[in-house]
Amino acid sequence: MAIHNMKSVFLSLVFTCLLLTQTTALAKLSPEPVHEQALLNVLAALQQSHYTGMQLDEALASDALDRYIQDLDPTRSYFYADDINEFESFRPNLIQELYSGDSTTGFTIYNLFKTRNLERLDYMLALLNDETHIFDFTEEAVFESDRSEAPWISSEEQMNDLWNKRLKSALLSLKLADRSIEESREVLIKRYKNQRNRVEQINNEDVFERYINAVAHVFDPHSQYLSPRSQENFQINMSLSLEGIGAVLQSEDEYVKIVRLVPAGPADKTGQLRAADTIVGVGQDEEGPIEDVVGQRLDDVVKLIRGPRGTKVRLEVIPADAVDRSQRRLVTIVREQVKLEEQSAQKRILELTRDNQPYRIGVIEIPAFYIDFAAMQSGDPNYKSTTRDVEKLITELKEEGVDGMIVDLRNNGGGSLREANELTGLFISRGPTVQIRDASGRVDILGDFDPKIAWSGPLAVIVNRLSASASEIFAGAIQDYDRGLVLGSRTFGKGTVQTLLPLEHGQLKLTHAKFYRISGDSTQHKGIEPSITFPTLYDEKEIGESALEGALPWDQVHPVRYGRFPSLSLMIDELMNRHETRTREDPDFLFMNEQVARMKEMKDQTHIPLNMPALKSQREEAEQWQLDTENRRRLGKGEQAVESLTELEELLPKDSQGRTINPEFESILSESAQVLVDYIDLIAHQTVATENKAANGN
Repeated sequence: MAIHNMKSVFLSLVFTCLLLTQTTALAKLSPEPVHEQALLNVLAALQQSHYTGMQLDEALASDALDRYIQDLDPTRSYFYADDINEFESFRPNLIQELYSGDSTTGFTIYNLFKTRNLERLDYMLALLNDETHIFDFTEEAVFESDRSEAPWISSEEQMNDLWNKRLKSALLSLKLADRSIEESREVLIKRYKNQRNRVEQINNEDVFERYINAVAHVFDPHSQYLSPRSQENFQINMSLSLEGIGAVLQSEDEYVKIVRLVPAGPADKTGQLRAADTIVGVGQDEEGPIEDVVGQRLDDVVKLIRGPRGTKVRLEVIPADAVDRSQRRLVTIVREQVKLEEQSAQKRILELTRDNQPYRIGVIEIPAFYIDFAAMQSGDPNYKSTTRDVEKLITELKEEGVDGMIVDLRNNGGGSLREANELTGLFISRGPTVQIRDASGRVDILGDFDPKIAWSGPLAVIVNRLSASASEIFAGAIQDYDRGLVLGSRTFGKGTVQTLLPLEHGQLKLTHAKFYRISGDSTQHKGIEPSITFPTLYDEKEIGESALEGALPWDQVHPVRYGRFPSLSLMIDELMNRHETRTREDPDFLFMNEQVARMKEMKDQTHIPLNMPALKSQREEAEQWQLDTENRRRLGKGEQAVESLTELEELLPKDSQGRTINPEFESILSESAQVLVDYIDLIAHQTVATENKAANGN
């Protein structure tokens, strides 16, 4: 006991010495003269031009204060309860401050956050640098990974206990990733030192931007102020989607998360990454050391990922469906510029046999709604666009004798509104396609006025949670007209339109309009609900508009007049019955349903064991479950069982573009073709019944 007390006193002294030497030199951050006018300009733009027409009042200002505190400390691991109580004194005068261009409250809160942040980092570094300190991984304790609703900590003792557990959890994660305790210490010492350096590098502009965005996000999550530096970084970060690995990234707490993969891009081709995966390490070439990037700025991580074309980068990621944060996957990617021709619409044919009758189903995969505006405006008769490319593919598929057509919009994040409108026109004779309401309440209606139809036969559209914006407009119009079946899972729900407003200092991304279907329903928040729903591993609580705090709600405008195609809606129940009967024993669908149930179960487990045997057992159980589930599927399909998950990854086939083919992706496409054949069969029976009825004079 005496030795334990001496060690505690020693650690306390080390921590205090570090704190005294490092916090005495802390420079207080404060608003700059330019920030006053910038704040006034942002408030004026938001209140004059935002779609909602909201005016900043005391309630919204109070909401902004709460959002700012949550943004700084979402895990409630830095501020004490007394700090939060102190912040309450800022609330009554906040609205007057904001309207006078005063951002002092934001800086005051941030300065305390900076102090608390450095206190925690210094505490962790003191523990890690103390070679006599032994971390006990045998005690029965847990780390609470989700503290978003936890009470604020009231004492330093409680705070130290939390961070002790947090540190042990981080060490355990690294140990389970095959690192020794010494290597794990080194990794974390480097991580926390880097984080400390970054905290010290935060400047007045960074704090101002963060504070003002708490105000902007009161209006909606897509409205955002960009400082001059962030404006430049925004362009750099977005260019990563076309150069490098082909991924759009964002910061979330201490981590960098994949928002989406660019279709046919290097990351997409690996088949091993997907939206919501978390990047925790980056390595250069085949054997370069993996640099820990937890806690790094987004632009710093982007710089590590980018590199010369043809070189390799290795990403250490935590899969979105991981059982715990210690699970890792290493993915090697060859950097290259995303080839725009590979993002063009592509076609293929699926051949099926039903009751000894062959069917040919044409599939058109559309990764994005694109158009070469420059070439079009210059008069180039061969300019590329989604609609022009799809029309050519339809012509080719018709010549190849297809019986039905599938438009695959999975993972299509949108693009040109014009193209969504014109693509719809390839499948209807004429009529409205989408409504757009602006901030003044005026509703514009876009439509197709060309009577030409490229394909009048049976049609299905496949969507998933990553189908957004223009994809939702097209799928919604096809569904409203009863022109074709919409299959898959609920779409993203991105039904708002943003514009960039230049300011004297920085710029403002502002939500100024909203999309509505011709039925009058908004695509916002709810997205498009398929006629027949398939299993999905995308968690709607984490991905999609409804996962964003403060997302604008679903609502309606008046419907417009439009004609409906006959018979389809009357067939939905029968199509659903056939689908459910067919997939009830289908190995791929059984596998997907098991995965969905397992993922939901794992999401509820927020307590991470700090006992090495328990955590290791949990990991082994999860890996064994995954292997057993995979083998049940393989045996059900007449394939040989595998002995490891690594062996399974090596067996996955590649498509013509070099992308690893995801079995679940293919099984959904295959079942969609089966549903379309059901539709063709029902149409044939209906036609025969109608002809017999006419022949009998009824």
